[in-house]
Amino acid sequence: MSWVVGFCLLSWIVLVFFRGDFWKIESWPVVKDPDRWPAIVAVIPARDEAEGIGKTVTSLLSQDYPGSFRVIVVDDHSADGTAQVALDAAAALSASERLQVISGQDLPQGWTGKVWAMEQGLAQTGDGTEWVLLTDGDIEHAPGQLRALAARAVGGNYDLVSLMVRLNCRSWAERTLIPAFVYFFRMLYPFRLIADPGSHVAGAAGGVMLARRSMLAKLGGMAVLKGAMIDDCTLAREIKSRMGRLWLGLAENTCSLRVYKGWSEPFRMISRSAYDQLNHSPLLLVGSVAALFVIFVAPPLLLLCPDRFWAGLLAWAAMAATYRPMIRFYDMPVLWIFALPAVAVIYLAATLYSAFSYYAGKGGQWKGRVEGGRV
Repeated sequence: MSWVVGFCLLSWIVLVFFRGDFWKIESWPVVKDPDRWPAIVAVIPARDEAEGIGKTVTSLLSQDYPGSFRVIVVDDHSADGTAQVALDAAAALSASERLQVISGQDLPQGWTGKVWAMEQGLAQTGDGTEWVLLTDGDIEHAPGQLRALAARAVGGNYDLVSLMVRLNCRSWAERTLIPAFVYFFRMLYPFRLIADPGSHVAGAAGGVMLARRSMLAKLGGMAVLKGAMIDDCTLAREIKSRMGRLWLGLAENTCSLRVYKGWSEPFRMISRSAYDQLNHSPLLLVGSVAALFVIFVAPPLLLLCPDRFWAGLLAWAAMAATYRPMIRFYDMPVLWIFALPAVAVIYLAATLYSAFSYYAGKGGQWKGRVEGGRV
């Protein structure tokens, strides 16, 4: 018990004071406009995205970007009319000339579907393209977002700038799991450390990534990611390993259109890549589950032990204090800060389920495909 208490308290000291202030939510620093706006092409890998692709295309083609900008949608064998919805959205804006829809080729062995679609879109961007906006088919982009991202990328001499978009947080399941998802992501990938060239931490959010095309060419295109389940963070790691510069921010008004129904859908979203994050290592799985339990679940249990009460109270207070900014960001009642230990149990179960799915050969199931399972 003494080891549990000691590890728990030490962990919270490290997380609060030595983990890049991951829990703080800060406004973006102001960046001046560049002298010249670079040519940008957006690439959208889309598989059965008819429900949201119209708003995605509309929000992109309506951007007030001063430079050259066009959109490529890669229709990855959709069965719901995704391509036509995208074309109709562009036509409604009289911007059909700035939208290209291509039909995706069959998925080669060893590639994940999204990465293969991005590779095909990248091949269509053309030599004059300076930056590539990799984004999903269920994102509604805020007005002025592309301009702000481009200014940040050019002004900061970055090679990849990305946004963690605002996720849907309406149902009980979403309100329980989504803020914690962003909180845990920021704990694993503190935004300040991502932007620090001297730190080994490299991360990105795949919903919105603006990448320098010359850097992508240096990597050899998307082939470097072809089997990656966590393609965004893998891309960031590859770029940083080549001395590239990264920046990741939290979006206020750029939102995901995806609604997670019931409890099973957000649970699958969490578990889809959890074991991949641990490099499919049983040892890391055991260590991560133990750490998750001791750091997040043990504090309220320690309150039941009279001689450990104050240790549990201090740890839970640190947990609640660091979770509060995320709860406020998602406009939720402050009492939700005390739910994090229970939420951590769900994440613990999702991590174990992810490992089970991998060894059962199911991998990460997404849009009718099974990707990442052990053969």
